[in-house]
Amino acid sequence: MRSAALTLLRHLTNVLALVGALGVIAMLLHVTVDVISRQLFQRPVPATVEIVSRYYMVLISFLPLAWTERRNEMITVDILSGLFRGPLDRINMAFVHLLSLAAFIFLAYTTWSAALREYEAGSFVMSLSVAVPIWPGYFLLPLAFALASLISAVKLYLCLAGREREPESEAFFETDNGGPVQ
Repeated sequence: MRSAALTLLRHLTNVLALVGALGVIAMLLHVTVDVISRQLFQRPVPATVEIVSRYYMVLISFLPLAWTERRNEMITVDILSGLFRGPLDRINMAFVHLLSLAAFIFLAYTTWSAALREYEAGSFVMSLSVAVPIWPGYFLLPLAFALASLISAVKLYLCLAGREREPESEAFFETDNGGPVQ
């Protein structure tokens, strides 16, 4: 069962990272059409700036967050961690996973509250006489942070249980070449 849960989380983070990548392509196409329309017909695509900044950028930046966390590809500063061996290394890693989990839970909670506020207010922006609802974009953040919280909780569990080097756990931390993170 644990292997199935790890596989499901791996696939879910992969899908969200793919959605983020598709957001890059959608943004590229949207901005290209806007530039061509502006230059050839003197008619820009309404709300391009608002859609890019309120949807595409959030999608691109935050949906792949859990994927990055799962693969251990977050930016790290290893000033003292190289000095730790054995149990001290495990304690250090558990502390880092716990701190990450707390930060992601806090961010998920606060962004969820903000998303609900924006939803209730029906937030929108006006661009070239077009009302663009912006409240849906606010829900991408708590989704991304909640999934990153779940990934951090799994990493904490695997660290505390001493199971991060088991084959099924290593598959969870896959890299670009399909192998485990070293």
